Amino acid sequence: MVSRFLTALALGAALIASPAMAKDKQEEAAAPAPKPLNYVVNADQTADRENILYLDLSNGGRVAIRLMPEWAPSHVERIKTLVREGFYNGVIFHRVIDGFMAQTGDPTGTGQGGSPLPDLKAEFNAVPHVRGTVSMARTNEPDTANSQFFIVFYPRFALDHKYTNFGRVIAGMDYVDAIVRGEPPQNPTKIVQASIAADNKAAPAPVAPAAPTAITADMLSNSTSN
Repeated sequence: MVSRFLTALALGAALIASPAMAKDKQEEAAAPAPKPLNYVVNADQTADRENILYLDLSNGGRVAIRLMPEWAPSHVERIKTLVREGFYNGVIFHRVIDGFMAQTGDPTGTGQGGSPLPDLKAEFNAVPHVRGTVSMARTNEPDTANSQFFIVFYPRFALDHKYTNFGRVIAGMDYVDAIVRGEPPQNPTKIVQASIAADNKAAPAPVAPAAPTAITADMLSNSTSN
């Protein structure tokens, strides 16, 4: 008798649970599949200028970077905010490793500084770190990216899923290649001006090297008399 009662109870529970389980499966089947990540980067500088970053470097070149909000929306928004505040103007590339990458974004030039804004939550993605990739620097902890970023010289797939890839160089990679190496470099390359293309800021005029002082007869006379 007891056995029959337990069997009936179990069947009743199964009947009660079945519709809910079926509903969950239906909802799961009806849920849209996640949108595949777009790896294609548009190199046309006339398109979507709100998401093109210009870096005018002290080596005389302008680097154009396509920002990709689809990959890392919070990181792209942070970069654009800091750029429009003038945060990156005058900041050096403080860590530049030949065959690897050039890192910037620290106003102290030591690699230990950042902006006053809070650190960002990681937005790691599957986009590979290829030549020209622009990715966010961080400490050993995932959610510590703030203002520092690096540009990759050669593919480094070991960085994938571990650093937030948020853009790629679409013009001026030769100027990136010319950034002075060192940790820190003896004579570091500097970001003279960072701007968003949509703001239509002209590249600063290159600073001409100081002309050598002409030696006059009076100067020679004074030096010999001393």
